[in-house]
Amino acid sequence: MSQLRLLPSRLGAQATGLLATRGIPRRSWRSRSSEPSAAFPNGTSGGGSSYVEAMYSAWLENPQSVHQSWDSFFRKAGGETPLATPEGRPVPSRRTKASKLVEDHLAVQSLIRAYQLKHKPSELTSCSRDCSSPLQAPLLLPGCLVTFGGRNQIRGHHVAQLDPLGILDADLDSFVPSDLITTIDKLAFYDLQEADLDKEFQLPTTTFIGGSESSLSLREIIRRLESTYCQHIGLEFMFINDVEQCQWIRQKFETPGVMQFSSEEKRTLLARLVRSMRFEDFLARKWSSEKRFGLEGCEVMIPALKTIIDKSSEMGIENVILGMPHRGRLNVLANVIRKDLEQIFCQFDPKLEAADEGSGDVKYHLGMYHERINRVTNRNITLSLVANPSHLEAVDPVVQGKTKAEQFYRGDAQGKKVMSILVHGDAAFAGQGVVYETFHLSDLPSYTTNGTVHVVVNNQIGFTTDPRMARSSPYPTDVARVVNAPIFHVNADDPEAVIYVCSVAAEWRNTFNKDVVVDLVCYRRRGHNEMDEPMFTQPLMYKQIHQQVPVLKKYADKLITEGTVTLQEFEEEIAKYDRICEEAYGRSKDKKILHIKHWLDSPWPGLSRILRARADMTRKRTVDWALAEYMAFGSLLKEGIHVRLSGQDVERGTFSHRHHVLHDQEVDRRTCVPMNHLWPGQAPYTVCNSSLSEYGVLGFELGYAMASPNALVLWEAQFGDFHNTAQCIIDQFISTGQAKWVRHNGIVLLLPHGMEGMGPEHSSARPERFLQMSNDDSDAYPVFTEDFEVSQLYDCNWIVVNCSTPASYFHVLRRQILLPFRKPLIIFTPKSLLRHPEAKSSFDQMVSGTSFQRVIPEDGVAARTPGQVRRLIFCTGKVYYDLVKERSSQGLDGQVALTRLEQISPFPFDLIEQEAARFPGAELVWCQEEHKNMGYYDYISPRFMTILGRTRPIWYVGREPAAAPATGNRNTHLVSLRKFLDTAFDLRAFEGKTF
Repeated sequence: MSQLRLLPSRLGAQATGLLATRGIPRRSWRSRSSEPSAAFPNGTSGGGSSYVEAMYSAWLENPQSVHQSWDSFFRKAGGETPLATPEGRPVPSRRTKASKLVEDHLAVQSLIRAYQLKHKPSELTSCSRDCSSPLQAPLLLPGCLVTFGGRNQIRGHHVAQLDPLGILDADLDSFVPSDLITTIDKLAFYDLQEADLDKEFQLPTTTFIGGSESSLSLREIIRRLESTYCQHIGLEFMFINDVEQCQWIRQKFETPGVMQFSSEEKRTLLARLVRSMRFEDFLARKWSSEKRFGLEGCEVMIPALKTIIDKSSEMGIENVILGMPHRGRLNVLANVIRKDLEQIFCQFDPKLEAADEGSGDVKYHLGMYHERINRVTNRNITLSLVANPSHLEAVDPVVQGKTKAEQFYRGDAQGKKVMSILVHGDAAFAGQGVVYETFHLSDLPSYTTNGTVHVVVNNQIGFTTDPRMARSSPYPTDVARVVNAPIFHVNADDPEAVIYVCSVAAEWRNTFNKDVVVDLVCYRRRGHNEMDEPMFTQPLMYKQIHQQVPVLKKYADKLITEGTVTLQEFEEEIAKYDRICEEAYGRSKDKKILHIKHWLDSPWPGLSRILRARADMTRKRTVDWALAEYMAFGSLLKEGIHVRLSGQDVERGTFSHRHHVLHDQEVDRRTCVPMNHLWPGQAPYTVCNSSLSEYGVLGFELGYAMASPNALVLWEAQFGDFHNTAQCIIDQFISTGQAKWVRHNGIVLLLPHGMEGMGPEHSSARPERFLQMSNDDSDAYPVFTEDFEVSQLYDCNWIVVNCSTPASYFHVLRRQILLPFRKPLIIFTPKSLLRHPEAKSSFDQMVSGTSFQRVIPEDGVAARTPGQVRRLIFCTGKVYYDLVKERSSQGLDGQVALTRLEQISPFPFDLIEQEAARFPGAELVWCQEEHKNMGYYDYISPRFMTILGRTRPIWYVGREPAAAPATGNRNTHLVSLRKFLDTAFDLRAFEGKTF
C-alpha cells in the first residue's frame, strides 16, 4: 500500500490533464461549498492522497457536493450509489472498500503509464514465457512493466520482439530494474491481486487502448498494452516535451484495429516485396562475383520507402529528395526511383566505354532524377536520389541543402511540397559526427527543411564490428533524441508493421514539420559486400542467418494461408518480374557507351587456410605484407614497446588479410589475440575496431600517442581517402603540431592506396596533399653529411612513404620507434599487393644488419650493363610491379632500369643523385599510376631538377590530369593503364620534345 500512497501526487497532473481534455476547468478546490468541487486543485503535488480521500468523504456525504466527473468516477468504482446513515453519515466499512477501489484505479493508471513511458524495447529471448497469449495466465508481463517514477529517463524495457534473428539485443542496455512484474505474485507491487484481473477499471484520457470504451477489465488492459508495446514495434517518444505530440503518437499506435490492412493493400505490399527480393536474386545470378552491396536481409526497405513516398504524395508532397549509402542503392534506383533496368544492368559490363563527360563513378554511388506518376495517388511526383561518395553520412547535409533550395525556389516555406528522406546504416548513424551536425541544423531558421524522415537500415553490425564495440548508446538511433525526434523501432521481418510505422512517420512529418526516425531492425544476409566472408568475425550470427527464412516467403505463406492470394498468383507475380528483368538484361547488351548525364542527381579463403599459409611462408623464410606487419609488431612487443592499432575493421583488416583477433566459431564473444602471447614479459598489444568515425577516432589516437614516446600508435583508414573526413586533425594537429606547439608525436597513419579500378572513392589516399604540406625545400641543394638521413628526418614535419615490399614495411615500422625522436609517419599501404605473388620478401632482408631502404636501386640485368641502359624509370609503390611485368614482356630488361622511391618525403636527394649517376646515358622518367595533377610528380619534379642541376629533364609518364582521382569505369581504367605502360617503354616517346 505504501507504493500506492505515492500515486495520487504523481498522477495529479495527469488527472488534471484528463479532465481538461473533457472541457473541465481547473479551479481551486473547496471542501464544502454551494458550488460543486473542482476536479483537482491547482498545483496538486504533495497532498494528493488526502485530497482524494477528502473528495471521497464529501461524495459519500452528498454526491452533489463534488464535480460530476468525480461522482461518475466513484459510482463506477463502487458499482453502486453511496450508502449513508439516516443522519447522512457514511458507513465506515463502505468508505474503506471504496478507498481501495480508488487506489486500485490509480494503480491501473500507473500501469498504463508505465507501458507508455518505458519505451526501450529488448528482444524476446529474455523471457521464457509465451507473451503472445496473455489470457492463458492471469498476468503475463515478462520484463516489460516498471513502476511510474518521477524521472522520464528511467531505462525500463519492454519485450518488443525487434530482432528478426532472435539472438541479439536491439538495445545494448541490458539493465533490468528490480521491480519488474514477471509473475502473478508481483501484482502486490501495485497492491493488486489476481482477483482484480477481471474487474473493470476506468481508463485515463492519456491512453487510447479502449477505443470507444471508457473502461476495461485489467486482463484486457494488459492484453491491449502488450499488443501495442510488446510485439514487433518499439516506440521511443516519451522524452518529447510536447503533450499534443505524445498524445498523437499514442493514438496512432494504441487505438484498437489501427493496423488492419485491406486485401488490396496486402497484395500491393507482397508485389513490392517480390520486386525487391527478385531484383537482388537476379543480380546475384547474373553477376555472382561483382560487388553490388545488395539489400538481402532488409528487402522490406523498398516497400517502406515507397509507403513514405505514397503517404507524402497523398498529403501534397510533389518532390522527394533522397540520400542513402551504397547498400541497397541499386534496388532503390530500380524499384523506387524507377530507373530503366537496362541502364543499371549495363553497368556490370566491363567493356562499357565511358562517354567523355568526366571520370564517372562506381555504380552503387550514382544518383538519379526522375519525374513520374505515383500509382497509388495518381499524382505527379519528382524523385531525386543524390549521388554519394563512400564516405558514409557525408551526403546528409548535401541532401538537406538541396531540399532547402528546392523549397526556397518553390516558395514552399512550410515544406508542404518538398521533403527529404535520409537512409542510414546503423553503425554510421551512431558513429559519424556529421549525423549529429545535420540534426542540429534541422530547426535553425535558415537551414530547416521542415522535417526529414530518417530510415535506419539496422543490420546490427558495421562491416565486421559488433555493435557492442561500435557505440556507447543503447540504440544506434539515440542521437535523434537531441532534437526530440520520435523513434519507431520495428522488426523488418514483419512487413505490415513496417508499412504501418512508415505511414505514421510520413504523417508525423507532415503534421508537425519535425524529424522522425524509423529503425528497421534487420540483418545482412551476406558480408559487407558479396565477396566478403562474415563467418570470420560473426560466426554465430551468420549460422542463424543461413537458417533464416526470407521475409518474402514468410509473408507470402501468411497471405496464402489467410486466403488473400493463392500460390498460383504468387508464382505468377514472381515470374512476371523475372521476365521483366530478363528482357531488360537482353536490351542492356546493346549498350556500348555509358552516359554519365543519365545518372545525374572469388570468395575469401577460410581462416585456417590463411594461418596455414603463414606457417608455410615461415618455413620458406619468406613473408607477405600481413606477416611482415606481424613480425614488426611482435619484435617491438618483445622489446617492451606497446603497440596500439585502431580503426574501422582493423582486427580482421578491411581486405581480410590481418586476422589479429581470432573468433571461436562456436562460442559467442570468445576470441584470442595471439600477439599478446608471444613472449614472457612482453609489452601489451591493443587492436580494436573503432566506431564508424574518422574525425573523432583519429583525434583520440593522436592524443593517445601524445602520452608516451615509447608506444607505436597506428590508425588505419578503411580506405585511404577516408582520411579526408578527419582533415581537420591532419591539418591542424599532425602536420603542424610540432611547429605550432613544439609537440613531438609519432602517430602512424596507414592509408590503403592504389589505382585498381575501384572508382574515385576507393583508389587514392591523396598523397599529393601530404606532400604539399611537407616542409622540405625543393630548391635548396642539400649538403650531404655523414648523418644526412637522420638530419632530414629530424628537420621534417612528417615522413611520407610508399613501400613496395613487405621488408620495407617491416623496417619503416621499426624505424619509427628506434629513431631518437618522434615524427608522424604517413604510410600509403597496398591493396592488391597484399596477395600479389611477387610482393614477398625474404627473411634475409629483415635480419640483423638490414634496415629501411629509402631508395631501392635497379639490381637486375640493367645494373650489370649500365652503359647500355637507355631509360631509367623512377617510381614508387604498386606501379613497380606493372612496370616489371611490361618490361619483361617487351624484352627490355637490359635497356630500361627501374628504381623505386620507398621514402618520398623527406626527399632522398643523396640516393637519387647516385642512381642518376649510375646511368649517365639514360633518359630519366618518372612513372606513376595516379593522374598528373595528383600523386607525386609535382613534388618530385622540382627536386629532381635541383639535384641534377637542371642538366637533365625528368619526363612524366602516367595518367592525364583529371578532377576525380580515378575513374568509375573498369574499361576506362584498363585503357589508361595500357596507354601509360606503352609510353613508359616506348624509347622514342620523348624524341624532339623540350622539357
